[in-house]
Amino acid sequence: MKKLILLVAFALAIGVTVQAQEKSADGPIIAFEESSRDFGNITQGDKVEHVFKFENKGKTPLVISNVAATCGCTVPAWPKEPIAPGQKGEIKVSFNSAGKMGKQNSVVRIYSNASEPIEKVSLISNVLPKGAK
Repeated sequence: MKKLILLVAFALAIGVTVQAQEKSADGPIIAFEESSRDFGNITQGDKVEHVFKFENKGKTPLVISNVAATCGCTVPAWPKEPIAPGQKGEIKVSFNSAGKMGKQNSVVRIYSNASEPIEKVSLISNVLPKGAK
């Protein structure tokens, strides 16, 4: 009897795992062309920006619910409407180096309904004092 119960529990666990894998394979998949942009040396006070391009490689619409930066010096802009399967979109990220110094890695988190619900992109720079370039 114990073996039968264990066998049923094991079969149920496998069924749930297979369903979860099938669900994620049928859902939206966000694929970025690049995950970071390195600006090298910039001068303190410079503002830089980059557009991260992506595609929904999944089978259902991609909905980006939020995009959050690690500090107020980094500002993201993203599409608010769903991105259909096969369609492309862009996330524009701006970084203001005022008050910053040295190596900077501004990470932006993208929250969505994709198979991987949190993606990250980043702007990298080395902020030099004014007049030091």
